[in-house]
Amino acid sequence: QAQFVESGGGLVQAGGSLRLSCITSGRTFLIFPTGWYRQAPGKQRELVGHVSNTGGRTVYEDSVRGRFTIYRENAKNTVYLQMNNVKPEDTAVYYCNMWPAEAGSWGQGTQVTVSS
Repeated sequence: QAQFVESGGGLVQAGGSLRLSCITSGRTFLIFPTGWYRQAPGKQRELVGHVSNTGGRTVYEDSVRGRFTIYRENAKNTVYLQMNNVKPEDTAVYYCNMWPAEAGSWGQGTQVTVSS
């Protein structure tokens, strides 16, 4: 199973930017798409978007489209989530995983808190 380690979270003001990183191990990283997910307090984990294994195709949920960008550096086994113009409703723990997600591969996530 692939393992994922997320980093880069923190406290940011509304309208600001943040870049999250996700480093993974496992050969499946180069085979399957990778997704970013988030879980806000009291809510279920949801998909933010995903990137194809080559990085050539991305898909985003409506709530982040135009503000967030997912890209990857396969040579570094790393996927990024560039978050621009963040909003208080983006506050959540952010995770990466394969897409569709593999149940046994969730990491600890990284907390993003957006202040108004």
